[in-house]
Amino acid sequence: MGALQQTTRTVPIVFVGIVDPVGAGFVESLARPGGNTTGFTPFEYGLSGKWIELLKEIAPGVKRAAVLRDPAVGSGTGQYAIIQAAAQSLGVELRPIDVREPAEIERAIVTFAQVPNGGLIIVAAPSAVVHRNLIIPLAAHHRLPAVYPFPYFARSGGLIAYGPDFVSPYRRAASYVDRILKGDKPGDLPVQTPTKYELVINMKTAKTIGLDIPPTVLARADEVIE
Repeated sequence: MGALQQTTRTVPIVFVGIVDPVGAGFVESLARPGGNTTGFTPFEYGLSGKWIELLKEIAPGVKRAAVLRDPAVGSGTGQYAIIQAAAQSLGVELRPIDVREPAEIERAIVTFAQVPNGGLIIVAAPSAVVHRNLIIPLAAHHRLPAVYPFPYFARSGGLIAYGPDFVSPYRRAASYVDRILKGDKPGDLPVQTPTKYELVINMKTAKTIGLDIPPTVLARADEVIE
């Protein structure tokens, strides 16, 4: 995105999947983006607190939670702050883990798993997506209950995921492109947040780590993978 905006300030840009477009400086505000850029953001910061609440609900014995984040991304700091505020009320101690290099991720998770009553929260960050095929098996191998930010993480073997449908914004973006081609200015089109969040539970993984998912959580699930 940054490279695109440096290239042009006149050609319309419609983005999809930018976690914090205001914090990143891509738009002036969600309601009035300004300039030549608008689009769709995958979630609101308040969602971050739901992840630790969900972790505590599926694994009440969790006393420690490692939060896998990318400190180089501005949204990582914001998400961690929301999780931290929720953790205090739940009596959960947090430990941040940087998700930048595979060796660093593996070493940190292995070390964290050596102490009992731990769980993982993986925040919405590009590096988490890139390294998901490392993180998901590590969490299962060490029998760590883990909450992921997007539904496809659970479909790829993660225990449980709560987040937006990642396909819908691409379809919705087509309507913005159509409006811009018909004369609307990108800066006048508000950045849109998700219209629906999905809860996906992978029961195969739950059985692998020996975790019984509460019926109240299963009843809320949009998808249960057997």
